[in-house]
Amino acid sequence: MDMPDMPREVAEAFEGIPLAARAPMLAARGLIFEVAAADARIGPLTEMLRWGEPSYRPKRSGTTVRLGWSPKRPGQWGVFVSCQTTLVEGFRARHGAAFRYDGNRGLVFATSSPPPSDALAACLADALTYKLRG
Repeated sequence: MDMPDMPREVAEAFEGIPLAARAPMLAARGLIFEVAAADARIGPLTEMLRWGEPSYRPKRSGTTVRLGWSPKRPGQWGVFVSCQTTLVEGFRARHGAAFRYDGNRGLVFATSSPPPSDALAACLADALTYKLRG
């Protein structure tokens, strides 16, 4: 799959993240676009900054997925969704100990080891199609 060009402001945000976190976050970006391309219901994504972090929003099918890193926790990064959804509750029920969770906001990963890509892809698909489940 061809990756879409990254908007300048998103590229600049990635450049400000240390490589240990940036590399897995860029891999997660690729997985987000792969998941979206594999499901015609998702359609094109808008890539933008939300709270200064790379974010991916489907037009109608789901909720925004945000990739985050903070200097307060330099050894980790995360995939975040709206805390007003039941998505993280569903991730916990489906994937249990496969992930570390940040409340009802998202999934947290150590920069030292890759996330389980199949489980992460399933979570991304759930987020990007959230509104289709009514």
